[in-house]
Amino acid sequence: MPTHLPLPSSTRRLLLHTAAASLPAALLPAHAQAPAPAPLTRRVPSTGDALPVVGLGSWITFNVGDDPQGRAAATAVMRAFFAAGGRLIDSSPMYGSAQDVIGQALAQLGRPAQLVAADKVWTSGAERGRAQIATSRQRWQLQRPFDLLQVHNLLDWETQLPRLFEMKAAGQLRHVGITTSEGRRHREMEALMQRHPLDFVQLSYNLLDRDVEQRLLPLAAERGIAVLVNRPFRQGDLLADLRRQPLPGWAAEIGCRHWAQVALKFVVSHPAVTCAIPATSQVVHVQQNMEAARGPMPDAALRQRMAAHVAAL
Repeated sequence: MPTHLPLPSSTRRLLLHTAAASLPAALLPAHAQAPAPAPLTRRVPSTGDALPVVGLGSWITFNVGDDPQGRAAATAVMRAFFAAGGRLIDSSPMYGSAQDVIGQALAQLGRPAQLVAADKVWTSGAERGRAQIATSRQRWQLQRPFDLLQVHNLLDWETQLPRLFEMKAAGQLRHVGITTSEGRRHREMEALMQRHPLDFVQLSYNLLDRDVEQRLLPLAAERGIAVLVNRPFRQGDLLADLRRQPLPGWAAEIGCRHWAQVALKFVVSHPAVTCAIPATSQVVHVQQNMEAARGPMPDAALRQRMAAHVAAL
């Protein structure tokens, strides 16, 4: 019978290292995988707070009522979001059960300390506004004030905005903002940005809807107002069209493997944008979205090329 001599320890280490290097990352033990790079952040001009450039929205996707599978999916999305370095989650009383779903998920996840909680007031009248804010906080199961409250679609801003500024002055709120969507009420938003010390504005912006480049984004930069971007995928319609097309060669230059990442990198590479808030109900999609917060970003020339390419499809 042949005799098998033991290998020298140095040779055994070399073979083990080589074998491990040939395994896919998913098969390696968790402690052996290199952590993902931290996401790119932008500063909130008024406070200096750093936010990852990709956040998480909750419109439609988290409005699942009492469905246990829908709630479990939302919790899984939030777990993956935090694991990838995400921080800001945005919701509204307008979004059905989304606030309750977020609150339940936060409790199950141990109320991650990195959470930046952004919500809205969406009602008329001082008393109803005050009651709605209190209810929203209960639904989120927050044990501290909101980080950001926004007047949703400028509804009764004459009443709600002064109240939010009062809350901020009393230490009951860190940031104050206003929102609009789908290109509505841009002129009114512009006037409020010029007249009030807003911390945030939230607006729609994507590869096809670019009107805000003309006045609102430059004004936000000039006034030191942070910008949240809703509808970066046109509520999914933009991606549905783009996925029928092959990724262009320049996508690889900015580390994009999916059209969603192209769309997000276009948005967050604008120097006035602080954070985009795409919504999703799938873990794989939130992971892809968070990848868009890493790696190289398009410069001004490539941004123009990206917009022209999509407009021509």
